[in-house]
Amino acid sequence: MTRKHGRRVVVIGAGIGGLTAGALLAHRGYSVLVLDQAIVPGGCASTFKRRGFTFDVGATQVAGLEPGGVHHRIFQELGIEPPAATECDPACAVYLPGETQPINVWRDPQQWQAERQKQFPGSEPFWQLMADLFRYSWAFQSRDPVLPPRDLWDIGQLVQAVRPDTLLTLPHTFSTVGQVLRWYGLGHDYRLKTFLDMQLKLYSQVSADETALLYAATALAVSQEPHGLFHLQGSMQALSDRLVESLERDGGRLLMRHTVERILTEGKQVKAVQIRSQKTGEVWTESADQVVANVTVQNLVKLLGNAVPQGYRNRITKLPPASSAFVIYLGVKQDALLADCPPHLQFLYDYAGPIAENNSFFVSVSKPGDGRAPEGHATIIASSFTDPKRWWDCSIEDYQQLKQQYTDQALSRLSQYFQLMPETIVHQEAATPRTFAHYTGRSKGIVGGIGQRIPTFGPFGFATRTPIRSLWLVGDSTHPGEGTAGVSYSALTVMRQVEQEVKR
Repeated sequence: MTRKHGRRVVVIGAGIGGLTAGALLAHRGYSVLVLDQAIVPGGCASTFKRRGFTFDVGATQVAGLEPGGVHHRIFQELGIEPPAATECDPACAVYLPGETQPINVWRDPQQWQAERQKQFPGSEPFWQLMADLFRYSWAFQSRDPVLPPRDLWDIGQLVQAVRPDTLLTLPHTFSTVGQVLRWYGLGHDYRLKTFLDMQLKLYSQVSADETALLYAATALAVSQEPHGLFHLQGSMQALSDRLVESLERDGGRLLMRHTVERILTEGKQVKAVQIRSQKTGEVWTESADQVVANVTVQNLVKLLGNAVPQGYRNRITKLPPASSAFVIYLGVKQDALLADCPPHLQFLYDYAGPIAENNSFFVSVSKPGDGRAPEGHATIIASSFTDPKRWWDCSIEDYQQLKQQYTDQALSRLSQYFQLMPETIVHQEAATPRTFAHYTGRSKGIVGGIGQRIPTFGPFGFATRTPIRSLWLVGDSTHPGEGTAGVSYSALTVMRQVEQEVKR
């Protein structure tokens, strides 16, 4: 590895979090090597091509591209142009069970207020509380606190970010969305509770009863102006392409199809990583002054082996089971879509408690001219949460039968909205937790982080600063959670922490 000012950084994982950390550190003069076991960079925000169609693997929309947003800040820091994008409006069209008219999550705040007052009469005090908490929390977050803090410098950054209005959020630190609904007498509002369960499951991985209120306040408001969700021109790969360009421009290196098998330590100090080339089988050790791991906390334990402090290992072992996804990718003729089809939809087919597997789909649809499909065609990507355990605790024969069963059920349910038939479907394939494990390297194919419950969100979650000195964690296991904006914020935090440690 070529040195610049003598500081060598190895980044494990070329997802958006890893690429962002690598690009930022290379831009600051560090000698950076990014390694990933996959064929293309981007992780869960990468793409693949089939028969002229381009499919986004997992993430299909981006937050933080607006002025002041985290992606906008990072692109300014790197001196690169952000990818072309259009606003998602509505951000999502949500269909409740048995209903044919959607709840449209509009980008315009006044339009969204009118929509929710029509859809959920009497709920406005709840939404006003959420708006206030979002305003206080967003202002606090924009001052770059380090959460959760793990040393004096982290605490200093946290304290500097606090203002009087930040203290107004403290009474709600241990509240869940479900609790607040009951406080407002809305606990038995079936439609509101179902809508919140559906939306929060996308962002927090858990229901309204379990989601931390302060996290939900941001997750439910970030789709409105002056923020918003964005649809990238071309594909989600445009985001990682920009970061790779910046990384290599500043002297960093990216090696795909290279697996990091072990993080090596001496005492409680990181020293090196052990790498295997998937092409040649060659194994070697690369020394490093800093290691940034863009992996899940479950993967981090495996990479450290016996070097993991027992308390840290125990905490990860006791985490509630994580979710994964079943995803069906469809390349279709334009005839399969209704006129003015929204870019993002969410369907729940029946509801009697927690959202069941393959019962709820989040659907992303390409737009004409956005680079994802040939003229006169479109892509449909539909994902449903699933328990990874059932996909791993079975034989190959049972696995194939389960995959076919989920595929058939998905097509049947999606056909209630789209015109899906042999003459309109040009290409179809499905991905399971085993697929995600194979292509992303994530333990058991889990997606979306560790869940934003009270014990695992914000101040109580996993820190970017690990118990091993000079070993940093970025990605959806850390604050502020999943999504390209969330993992990019964790990378920005790590860049600041590395700079501080090197100076110290």
